[in-house]
Amino acid sequence: MQVVLTIAGSDSSGGAGIQADLKTFEAFGVFGASAITVLTAQNTTGVRSIQEIPVSFIKEQIEAVFEDFDVAAVKVGMLYSKEIIEAVGNILQGLQIPIVFDPVFISKVGSPLLQDDAVEAMKKLFKYATVITPNMYESQQLFGSRENEAKFKEAVFNTPCAVLVKHKIVVENGTKKSYDELFENGEITRFESQMLESTNLHGTGCSYSSAIAANLALGNSLHEAIKIAKSFIYNAIKNAPNLGNGAGPVSHKEGGLCC
Repeated sequence: MQVVLTIAGSDSSGGAGIQADLKTFEAFGVFGASAITVLTAQNTTGVRSIQEIPVSFIKEQIEAVFEDFDVAAVKVGMLYSKEIIEAVGNILQGLQIPIVFDPVFISKVGSPLLQDDAVEAMKKLFKYATVITPNMYESQQLFGSRENEAKFKEAVFNTPCAVLVKHKIVVENGTKKSYDELFENGEITRFESQMLESTNLHGTGCSYSSAIAANLALGNSLHEAIKIAKSFIYNAIKNAPNLGNGAGPVSHKEGGLCC
């Protein structure tokens, strides 16, 4: 059995972060290990507070996993502070395995999830990643507005790893579709699915990147891993259990039936 390590924050409501990552790994039959970077008090209606884990303890968690397991891939999520980013970077730079980096710093509703001085430090980690998976808000801050498409593409293609920009909504023949675009080696590949009108989107970014990491660990190519992960998220949203009073969690178990 392949082992995948997630380095991310904890979601007390269980729909995102470490909890979503481990559920996703289980859905794909890989063994999930974790290193928690921050604790959050949150539910489907929002984040109430964040408690940072001491950097020395984050390092101990990661080192303990690598000392005991043959880790096949790493997923990186919420790092929160410059100090955590730098500590994690010192470990990632020596790895020769797939690394999926979800640059969690702006939520789907535009809320900041990273300390102000940490964004530039985070960019320095991209050179260690196989792929990064920013949402539309994050990609705009990282690469600029798509109103100037040529400048945007130039910035994306100058990134030292593949970039998967998530959830571009288009209408084709009266049907809404969700496009994710992979920018890699000067080429753009689209991964599409029908757009689901749903409020159950809590943790979809975490789960998507974890699904990619799991499938890279299983030996799939990046393109195939993204294709499978896209189908997984579609089914997870479609079969969401409708929990909570806000943005509900998805069904990781049902999502796994896609693949």
